[in-house]
Amino acid sequence: MIKVSVVVAVYNTGRYVEECAPSLLRQSLGADEYEVIYVDDGSTDDTLERLEKLAAEHAHVRVFTQPNSGWPGKPRNTGMSHARGEYIQFVDHDDLLGHESLERLYEHASRNRSDVVIGKMSSTMVRPRRIFRHTIDATTVEHDELMQTMSPHKMFRRAFVEEHGLRFPEGPWILEDLLFVSAAYLAAERISILGDYPCYYWMKRDDGGNNTRHRFDLRHGFFDNVRTIVRQIKDGTEPGDLQDRLLYRLYHVEILSRTREPEILGVPEEEQRPRFDEARRVAIEEFPPGVRDRLPAVSGLRAALLERGDFAAARELAARVKEITVRPEVGGLRWDGGVLTADVRLAAYRGDGEPLVLVEREGKQLLDPALLDGVPGVAEWEVRDPFAYAYADLVVKDRDREDWWYPEGDLDVRLEPLGGGRSQLVATGRLRLDPATLAGGRPLERGVHDVWAYVQMLGVDRHVRMTVDGEAGTTAVAGPALVGTPGRIAIPYVTGSGQLALDLEERQRRLPDDLGAAVNTHRSARRGRPAEPAELPLTGLVAADGARLPVKVRIGEGKQAVTVAAEIVGGEIPVLRVPSRVKAPAGRHPVTLRTPAGERPKAGPVAVAVIHDGHLTRLEGPAHEPSPTERLTDAVTANGQIRRVRRVLGRATRRSG
Repeated sequence: MIKVSVVVAVYNTGRYVEECAPSLLRQSLGADEYEVIYVDDGSTDDTLERLEKLAAEHAHVRVFTQPNSGWPGKPRNTGMSHARGEYIQFVDHDDLLGHESLERLYEHASRNRSDVVIGKMSSTMVRPRRIFRHTIDATTVEHDELMQTMSPHKMFRRAFVEEHGLRFPEGPWILEDLLFVSAAYLAAERISILGDYPCYYWMKRDDGGNNTRHRFDLRHGFFDNVRTIVRQIKDGTEPGDLQDRLLYRLYHVEILSRTREPEILGVPEEEQRPRFDEARRVAIEEFPPGVRDRLPAVSGLRAALLERGDFAAARELAARVKEITVRPEVGGLRWDGGVLTADVRLAAYRGDGEPLVLVEREGKQLLDPALLDGVPGVAEWEVRDPFAYAYADLVVKDRDREDWWYPEGDLDVRLEPLGGGRSQLVATGRLRLDPATLAGGRPLERGVHDVWAYVQMLGVDRHVRMTVDGEAGTTAVAGPALVGTPGRIAIPYVTGSGQLALDLEERQRRLPDDLGAAVNTHRSARRGRPAEPAELPLTGLVAADGARLPVKVRIGEGKQAVTVAAEIVGGEIPVLRVPSRVKAPAGRHPVTLRTPAGERPKAGPVAVAVIHDGHLTRLEGPAHEPSPTERLTDAVTANGQIRRVRRVLGRATRRSG
């Protein structure tokens, strides 16, 4: 049985066919359980030849061709008409799927009898979406965050698509994905969300071939298409709260984008003004008042300026809002049971560095007067609900793979009094980054992981890197840790720009050399018993009970150096545990450490080994100063003649006994 049909519309894809194809053809789902349908929309390059070669090499690949239609809608429809799978997954011709995507999505869909399954999206052109914080078995169009994700790169039950006659508009029809997906949402009885695995990677081509710079070209019927989508939603719902919530995203993104930075500031006025005016007409004629009433403070003001046709005021407001920043504060960075923890505060500030405030006046809360001073025709702006659409999320980004993960817990948004009738919206809470479970219940991959905050306050969106106090380029205050089972090295550090990052398994950072304190430990071998290992307390490392990491240590220098297997063992004070029997010359020798991920020994010693008669009798921290007694003992036992005399005396004593 074919479980999934992957439909890929292609046009002049060229070499990107080979870049996308491996992720489709090497899925964990068996090759006899899915098919890949390529529909070539009249390519004029060698794309069709490349596709036919793939089909010849892979039995589960089928290729169809058609005259050029000018847009992805028709080839997707063609692919759907040829699909044989229980579910249909749409993929763009230059994007990638995660290795287990089809298997996981199908299992999730089958278990929940889903009409639509939305898989987590990642990569270079996608910012984190709150909808992917959790996996959800089943929901409906009433889910508040569903309209965040309107691309077609989802899995749809084929019988559901056919039952409701779902089709993409054909020919040049911008926003065709919004029309199709909104119709599917309205018709679906069960919508599932898979948030614990990166399913779809939306890739940015280096030739710019998949950009959407023409998206707002009025020649493509953009605003007429917005009207069509709005009317479809209105026809499928009753006036009221649900309808307003579903239309909110269209108003906020497709309409208000014409009034805000960067567009209104970066596009010449003679080009932007017609967009602004057409957006105004659509806003007034198509959207119910309840949609505008839901807008947060700054967005509501933009809407008012748009609907009164005040382009100059909208542009001036955009210039001021552009200067608003969000400042992160991170304090008390520490390890707590293998979880990197810190206290977090986020707040917005105007371009002059002063807090973005609300001012109470005559029983009303007003948007910061200093922000509005000089905006034509705006004396004041009342903020009826400071918490409308306000949120702050901490997000951890895998720098190598472009995956985003949400740590556990939420930040609270609250009003903080500043005195004199002024208050500031702030977000506070705790970062809890668990490397063992953060990746959808699985451990984070080896690599560098950056900590970000995504914030919306008063209708101002910002995403910022979390910064910490500390010298740039140094290990953060929390210090390195051994986390998870089996143990993995985790090193929080401050980047060159002062931002918090976590290096897992020494991708870029190495364990520091000063892990051992200025202490020593002694294990003496007893006659007739295996020698006990030597241990060095690692006071510069955090590791929970039970955590273990196999390592190798190099004892000595030059040709006489030896390498032995050792381990780091967790506890209240972790230790480096080294076997007692060591085939090394007597004396004091530097000890360097090689971890599983470290391809070279550390630059400096982590300890000093004291060797007597082939036994490691003492490990010292590199800063340890031996006592006079220790120095005398070491000197005596390192003397070859004295050692021979001791052996002779020992044998004589045993014979006489």
